[in-house]
Order: sequence, then structure tokens, then C-alpha cells
Amino acid sequence: MDDTRRRAVFSVGGLDCAACATAIERTVGGLPGVGTVVTDPVSRRVAVDYEVAHVSEQELRRAIEATGYRVEPNGPERPEQLIDREEESRSREYRRLMRKFWVSAVISVPVVLLSYPWLVPGLKGLPWLQRSSPTLLWLWRGLALVTLPILFWAAGDFYKSLWGAAKARSANMYTLIGVGIAAAWLYSTAAVIAPGMFPRRELAEAYYDVTAVVTALVLLGLALEIKAKGKTSEALKKLAELQARTARVVRNGSEIDVPVEEVRVGDVVLVRPGEKVPVDGRLVDGASAVDESMVTGESIPVEKVAGDEVMGATLNVTGSFKFSATRVGKDTALANIIRMVQDAQGSKPPIQRIVDRVSGYFAPAVLILGVASFVTWYNLGPSPGLAYATVAFVTVLIIACPCALGLATPTSLTVGIGKAAQHGVLIRSGDALQTARRLNAVVLDKTGTITVGKPSITDLVPAALPDVDLLRIAAGVERGSEHPLAEAIVRGARDRGLQPPEPNQFQAIPGQGVEATLEGRAVLLGNAKLMHERHIDVAQLEPTAEGLADAGKTPMYVAVDGRAAGLVACADTVKEDSRRAIARLKEIGLEVIMITGDNRRTAEAIARQVGIDRVLAEVLPQGKAHEVRRLQLEGRTVAMVGDGINDAPALAQADVGVAIGTGTDVAIEASDVTLISGSLRGLVTAIEVSRATVRNVYENLAGAFVYNAAGLPVAAGLLYPFFGVLLSPLIAAAAMAFSSLTVVTNANRLRRFRPSEV
Repeated sequence: MDDTRRRAVFSVGGLDCAACATAIERTVGGLPGVGTVVTDPVSRRVAVDYEVAHVSEQELRRAIEATGYRVEPNGPERPEQLIDREEESRSREYRRLMRKFWVSAVISVPVVLLSYPWLVPGLKGLPWLQRSSPTLLWLWRGLALVTLPILFWAAGDFYKSLWGAAKARSANMYTLIGVGIAAAWLYSTAAVIAPGMFPRRELAEAYYDVTAVVTALVLLGLALEIKAKGKTSEALKKLAELQARTARVVRNGSEIDVPVEEVRVGDVVLVRPGEKVPVDGRLVDGASAVDESMVTGESIPVEKVAGDEVMGATLNVTGSFKFSATRVGKDTALANIIRMVQDAQGSKPPIQRIVDRVSGYFAPAVLILGVASFVTWYNLGPSPGLAYATVAFVTVLIIACPCALGLATPTSLTVGIGKAAQHGVLIRSGDALQTARRLNAVVLDKTGTITVGKPSITDLVPAALPDVDLLRIAAGVERGSEHPLAEAIVRGARDRGLQPPEPNQFQAIPGQGVEATLEGRAVLLGNAKLMHERHIDVAQLEPTAEGLADAGKTPMYVAVDGRAAGLVACADTVKEDSRRAIARLKEIGLEVIMITGDNRRTAEAIARQVGIDRVLAEVLPQGKAHEVRRLQLEGRTVAMVGDGINDAPALAQADVGVAIGTGTDVAIEASDVTLISGSLRGLVTAIEVSRATVRNVYENLAGAFVYNAAGLPVAAGLLYPFFGVLLSPLIAAAAMAFSSLTVVTNANRLRRFRPSEV
């Protein structure tokens, strides 16, 4: 984002449903200079991209508050602190709602008893509590005062939101609840204060129980939702808790412990066995094995030596080491992971955008249905028509609250994307999550994706020398070369504890190999052409060399003092879990295709090793995106997996671009999904998480739609002509709260998700 544009994130109290979110998006989105507005009812966050020249953050805040919602004060920027603040805000909101609930519940007890004394055995026979008694009428008048705290204090938030939505020319769940309980209170007050205004005495009924009990039930439902929503972000909270609290820094020759917030770029940090790495950096001294499973999902500790990078929040397992801090605070890999997950959780998949549009029209439609129910019951219902009409009107408004509908998608999205992050998979958007479910083809780049990405020694074939001497001499000759194969040979010798000698008179022979004098001996290392030109007899080694080449390896002949000494073969080796991951991708219904710029013989050799049948070889970098496009034109939904700069166009072209987290920043930025560990197991996890999450979303939406589809006709009185049943507003309120709680509880089932063993 350039300097002219900024992004503001607000924590908004009272943001509970899709209709609430739509009201905010419509109001804030209408301001000049505002780009995208993303609301998340689960975390109660509103993210706004805006142009600083046209609108200020303060104006955005005022616009949100104008719709009737509370904007919490902005806190610190570190993601883990933001999560703590959101958790604290959620806990505070829960306590506030429960306080209002208990007050409403206590008041509701005498209200219900005096509203229905004939239903209570101990009160049933008392003459002063009979419906025709003047005493009961005076008691009902007292209820008008008793329920005022509920109407104006406990339900106060409903009316603030109702008024804000009305100013934004929209309606939300609070519109329906607020109008319903206010209509019940006003009707009841008119009935008990001026019963003479009603054409018949039996019309003067009191429904204060609706105001009191419905408010109490809605508040309880909202409080329980908040409690359940807190569990949906548990994965993100666990990520944030991984951060170390202190760091041991070397300053002025002394080791001192400082809070992790005080570590600066360039500081040298000491990490002992069993301690967490506090920030990101690069080793400058020492070596160790580091457990990165908490960030990457990889269970095997990774060996680290001087020059290697380490990530904050990972665990040092064996030795001590010092590293230079390169990224601190909100710039660390963990902070970026948390921020990406938060952004993804707040994004909207296509299905949610449809739900939002439906919810935007739903509340006004329910208001119209409520009025229609009132008119129908008043004109066609049994006597007293006004009383029945009021009950039907209030019940329709309350049961139809679209809270469950609004929570159906974001709650599942929050849990699903958080679980993926726990397993080392970053899903950048709701779009990517929903699309990944439909994948039926995956294109894998070879180098760095299926293979390790750098060559290593695979075979030693001795002839005139033992294999140890053969490798030692080959490494000595290659010490002067910068070729990747030369680096592989030198590294392989040192890994085996050998010390390569220093070469003399080193000379590279372009396209053929190298020659050097080593410990007084003339040594050649190169291909068959070099050997033939120097008249070295390698006939006995040629069949072996051809077999190695057919297996995708690069054989190099070694000759000492004019005699063939043996073969050294190198190759970019296959990652140890690539074959198992590819087999699993096939099992779940994907066609797996390999794409590479390598020659066909090498490509097909690698493909055979990992079980891939279709190979696109000798593809130029600019041709990879074209090949992906061609697969899409064949009707496939394609994922592209790569790690290099030359993969970025293909990643962007694919329906889902998947970057290897160990690859380049360009590839990661162009992708929809990032596999932090660099293992293809993460791709299996991403697809399985996607399928489980979208399935959970559909379950939630189906439940919410069925609830409203069944509840609205019953609330409007459809069953009355057949069974004499008219739904009570109290039951409607309980059903509304239960439906929302059911949606959140179902989403929390995703917390038990476990990826396949690969």
C-alpha cells in the first residue's frame, strides 16, 4: 500500500450479524476516499482501506459510531497484543451482557407471575389476581414502571443500533428485536393505563412479560455467542502465545535479559538449549537443531549452522548459538503470520457476499411481513383481534432475527483458517478457501517444490580409488569453482568429515569440466566429452553413467594422472515426503501434473520417483502461466505450486496459487496459500481444511435457512387454523438465541480437525 493510502482497523462493540455489518459497510463505504470495507462479526473488527487526502481515521470512527455501534479505543499494533485486547474486550462485553441479563431475569420473575397468575398453582385461586379484578389491573400498571429499566437500560443497545441503522436507511437484527419489545410495552401500557380506549375490555391485555423475558433471552443468547466466539479464535491465540517474553542480548560485551519488545535490529541474541528464539535473525556463531513445528508444522527439528536463518517463537533443542536480529516486533515472521490469518478471517468468500446481500434485504422484508401479519390477524383473526395481531407481529419480528444467518460463514471461516495456520498453512482469503474445495488438478513445479531445490551427492562409483579418496580428490578440485554442482561435492565431502586439499593451477573448461593439480597429481573432473578429448579410457564406467543419467542424475567422471578414478553423481534430490503427499493428493481426487524447465529425461526420472504420470518438461518461465491457462480451458480448477520468481505469473493465473514458504517473497506475494514448512504435506492440509470448512459453512447456512423458513410461517400464525397454536414471543426469543448458539457451536467442531497422516 503506497503512502497515499492507509488501512485502519477498528474494534466495534455490538457488531453481531451480517445486517449489522452491511449497515456499517454501506455508511463507511459511502465516504469519499474509502476503498474496501471489511467487517467481521466474529472478531467484531472493521478494516477500512482509505485515501488520507480525502478522509481521516477520526472521520471513519465517527461514521461507524453514527450507525449506532461503539468503537473501542485503538490499542498497540503488535498482533499478539491486539488479540489480547480483543479477548479482554470480549470478556468485558460478556460480563456487561450477563449483568444486564441477570437484572432482566430477576425482574422477569414477578412480571411473568403477575402476567399469568392463573397458571401458577399457588396463585390460581386468589380472587384479586383474576383477569377481571381491578387489583390485577393496578398491579399491571405497576409492571409498566418495573419494566422501564429493562426497556431503557437492558435493551438500550438495541435502540442505539436501531437508530443508527435507520439513519443509514437499513435494518438489522436489533431493528426487529427493538421494534418487537417496544411494541409489546407500548401496547401493554396503553391497555393498563387507558383501557377505555379499546373497543372491548378483553383487548386490554398486558404483554410486559414479552418485553422482560424476550430482552433477557436475547441478552443471554448474545452473551453465550460471545463466549462461543472466543473459542473460534483459539488457534490464533495459541499462535500469539508462542512469542517469547524476554531475550538475552549481548550489549557492550555483557549478556542482559530484556523484554522482547526492546530487541533492536542488529542486536546479537544468545539462545541456550530449551529456550525459545525471541525474534527473527541469522546465526553468527554456534550450531543447533531448532524445532520449528509451532510455526511450520514440521515435526522434525531443523539443523542450523552459521549463516542460516531462525524464526522467532521456534524452540532451540540442542546446542547454544548466537544470532543477529534481522526482524523484530510487528515485522517478525510470527507477527506476519498472525496478521495474514486475521486478514483472511475477516475476508469474505463468494458465498458470504451472497448471504450479506440477502441479509441486507431480510430485515426490511421481515418488518413488512410483521405488519402484514398484524393486519391479517386484526381483520381476520379471532377476538380479541388486536391482542392476537400484536402477538403475531412481535413474534414474527423476534423469531426472524438474521443473527444465525450472519454468523454462519464467518465463524466457520475463523476456525478453519486458524486451524490451517496451526498446521503451517497460511490461507490468505475466504475466496481461496472456498475455491480450494473445488480443485481437481494441481500443477507442481519440480525444483524446490517436489525436490529440495539444490543438488547433493547421490552416488560414488569408485574405479582406481576407494570412494573416500575419490570424494576427497573431487572436492579438492571443485574448491575453486562456484558451480552449483561443485558446491554440492564440496558440501558432501565436509558432511562426511573430509577436509578437501587446496588445488593448484585450477582451470575451468567451459561446457566440459575442470582440471587442476592436486597434491602433485593431475586431476580431471567433467563429462564424457572431456574424458574422450584427453584420451582417458572410461568405457567400463559409461554404462553406469548412462544409468545414472536416466535416473535424472548428473554423472561426473574423475581421472587422476591419466587414469579413470571413478564417478561422482549429483542430483536435486526429492524431498522425503513428496511421494507420500502426491499419493494422498491422488487419493482425494486430484490430477497431479509436474511442470519444469528441465530436460524431459531428468523430469520424467523425477516424476517416476514420486508417482506422477503427466509431465510438462522444457517449459520456459513465461510458458508456465500459459500451461496453467490451457488446463483451465480444459475445464479444470487448477492449483499451481511453486517457489521461484519465475513461478509468480503461473501462481497468479491459477485458480489457487500455492507458494512454498521457503521460496522467494515474490512467489509468496503472488499466491493465495503459503506452505510455511515447504512441504507438500501442507497442500494436502490446505485442501482438507478447505473442504471441512466449506462443508461446515453449508451446514450452518442450511440450519439458519431452515430455522427461518420454518419459524416465520409458524410465528405468523400458519398453524392456528389447523391446531389452534399461536407461537409465543417468549418461545420465539429462545429459539432465536438457540439458533445462533447452534451455528457457533457447529463451527467450533472444526477445532477438532486433524489433517491426514502423510
